Amino acid sequence: MSTKNSDNKSSTLSGPISRRSLLQAGGFAAALGMPIPFIEKLAPGIIPAALAQAPRDPAALKPGLTILGDRPLNMETPPHLLDEDITSGARMFVRNNGLPPILTDADIENWRLVIDGEVENPLDLSIVDLQRDFETVSLRLQIECAGNGRRFMKPAARGNQWSFGAISCAEWTGVRLRDVLLRAGLKKSALYTAHHSADTHLSGDPEKAPISRGIPIIKALEAHTLIAFGMNGTAIPALNGHPLRLVASGWPGSCSQKWLTGIEIRDRVHDGAKMTGQSYRVPAYPVAPGTVVPDTDMRIIEALPVKSLITAPQTGVRVGAGEAFDVRGAAWAGDLAVAALDISVDFGASWTRARLDPPANKYAWQRWRTELRFAQAGYYEIWARARDEAGNMQPAIPPGWNPRGYLNNMQHRIAVFVL
Repeated sequence: MSTKNSDNKSSTLSGPISRRSLLQAGGFAAALGMPIPFIEKLAPGIIPAALAQAPRDPAALKPGLTILGDRPLNMETPPHLLDEDITSGARMFVRNNGLPPILTDADIENWRLVIDGEVENPLDLSIVDLQRDFETVSLRLQIECAGNGRRFMKPAARGNQWSFGAISCAEWTGVRLRDVLLRAGLKKSALYTAHHSADTHLSGDPEKAPISRGIPIIKALEAHTLIAFGMNGTAIPALNGHPLRLVASGWPGSCSQKWLTGIEIRDRVHDGAKMTGQSYRVPAYPVAPGTVVPDTDMRIIEALPVKSLITAPQTGVRVGAGEAFDVRGAAWAGDLAVAALDISVDFGASWTRARLDPPANKYAWQRWRTELRFAQAGYYEIWARARDEAGNMQPAIPPGWNPRGYLNNMQHRIAVFVL
């Protein structure tokens, strides 16, 4: 991208202390609740230790979430905490590649979004410009990390060991990316987007982006792809992208860039950070577990596969013999709708159809529910299996090993002790 805007941290982290650095220093002091002597001596790209990462105690930020790593910070939501039709900010998983920006009120007020590259009329927009000049829409949209389920790959795959909880479905408020791109005037050469953001590389090097991914123009022009400035009727949580982010639902969550500062339109597939090599890519053909796959044989992940989750009861629940209890969950299917959700209580030997709600809108997850009772005491499992409208069905085990452990849509199951 040719123009990192002047309020972007990465453009001013070298040389004499600048206006941006002063704002950053003010943000550090505000976050700590006290002045910081010698702040002007802090080396470029380094954040005070007290602020560099969130506390290890997840209750300090998002109660009940599991911290998978603290540099960068990544937090998973246990399935039973996702028993909400609309995922709350406190329950939304966190996936970072670098260090989140620490922002002052002035930073947010002066936030800019630059649209450039293969466009006729480059744009430099404030959040107020977006709200005033384009139609505002609110949609329930699921966001899922492509590595959700990586923990169950054998042999182990590199990356955060997500189990089932790197998924959310909040109500996002913003403007359609399509409307903004049409205002900019896409050239015939426009092929792909390139996303830029205000987070910092773990090294502190302002010349390195922690992540810069993109999507094909056809996905960018879809009516449900948003530039979001709100979530669930309020501001986006800081760890989830405040004050501005993309939401490109149904595709890897890495396509939904947080702390968004720019969208460059390119005449080729974007080659930014985490777009090349093995990142968010899978082999173009089936491989045996443990196979070393050359980068040239990897393809970019686009739509995610059909998946489901049991959100109630919590695994390990104890119920009385003959006692009725509710079983609930959610299902989603990338670009598609979910057609059916079945459950099994006999380890997959037979399946029973659950009640499945339609999505609130395209790309919203679909809630499902049923009632169960077990007449005989003992140990049972409940398995859930979704099928999408194209006939694709969740497998019982990981469907195919790949070097980074992506796209595991194995069935979710929980333990039930009947007394």
